[in-house]
Amino acid sequence: MIYKSQKKNQFVVSELMLKTDKHKVTTVIGVPKENQETEKRVPITPEGVSLLVSAGYRVMFQKGAGLTINYSDSYYAESGAEIVDTAKEVFQADIILKIMPPTLEEVEIMRPRTSVYSFLYLHNLSRTLLEHMMEKRINALSYELINDDTGASPFVTAISEIEGASSITLAAEMLSNANGGKGILLGGIPGITPAEVVIIGAGVAGIMAARVAIAMGASVKIFDNDIIKLRAIRHELGNPVYTSTLQPKVLRNVFRSADVVIGALQYINKIHFYRISSDLISEMKEGAIIIDLRMEQGGCFETTMEACLPGHPSIFEKYGVLHFCEMSLSSRVARTSSIALSNIFVSMFNAMGDSGGIDHFARFDRGFASGFYTYSGKMVNSYVASHFNLPVSDIGLYLQGF
Repeated sequence: MIYKSQKKNQFVVSELMLKTDKHKVTTVIGVPKENQETEKRVPITPEGVSLLVSAGYRVMFQKGAGLTINYSDSYYAESGAEIVDTAKEVFQADIILKIMPPTLEEVEIMRPRTSVYSFLYLHNLSRTLLEHMMEKRINALSYELINDDTGASPFVTAISEIEGASSITLAAEMLSNANGGKGILLGGIPGITPAEVVIIGAGVAGIMAARVAIAMGASVKIFDNDIIKLRAIRHELGNPVYTSTLQPKVLRNVFRSADVVIGALQYINKIHFYRISSDLISEMKEGAIIIDLRMEQGGCFETTMEACLPGHPSIFEKYGVLHFCEMSLSSRVARTSSIALSNIFVSMFNAMGDSGGIDHFARFDRGFASGFYTYSGKMVNSYVASHFNLPVSDIGLYLQGF
């Protein structure tokens, strides 16, 4: 066998013998309109559509889907997308690109063996929905579960960068009098102590939040139980940042003085779960702010977990502490987020075309294959399977030559 090696492109691992002419690709990609009251992001921009169409794909785009990022239907049409009126038309495509996971109603109108890509959002899934997807042999892929050569998800990395940076600008707004805060300037001025920002989680979002907070002059403290991450963040940001493991006594003292606490722990595919107890939050000073960046994964705090329940407000006060629990902070900067996602999709679909389609791509790129949680009528991801108490199979059994 002769293999094409392109290490610089984390998505391209393809066999030369299977390489096809991009212009012969006949795959249809459908982009439906999301519930725009709760989700503003769009998975592909007009520029991305143009690149996919030039690579041979057909792109069906539901009317009005791009308005939340200020792109008109005519802009998408000029880029080569086929604008359709209804979701039912879009869901006849071979691949459905979404932000939110599919609903039971959407699965009903999909063709059997359709592939649907979305974020995971476990609280939006159900055993009934998953069983129906498996009955129709729907291939469901989660962006959070895809891995690149480093073992990280490129989608999670991009969104975490955006949300980490956005969390600090949001905190600065919420501390102001205009938004019901205590009237504190995040960075302070000479003679006045700056606000104290505590970040739980030293991943990509935590690093970005710390960098922006330090740049604005805030006092920053970061907690994580991964010493390697703490060491890396200290080397990257230098002495201005305080780092510590998740020691209960240390956390209690820090929470008592914190003005802003940001939850940035990752829970996808993790064995151990750390959530901050309501006891610590009850001891925070009145007017402090909590921003939870992991609501789509169940929340980082006991007090924010309840915001995952239907009908619960995303911004509320408890123990005198203002909680911000929107499901996706990156949806507040939807255009930037959509461009970031679109860039990744174009790279991924170009690599997929080189490989000869989804099945061939999954066969030779294990990081991509790991993104599926249902495939060929089976549950193939242990993390999702354990959450819903479903039997799990190895996806390699259904990918010849895996």
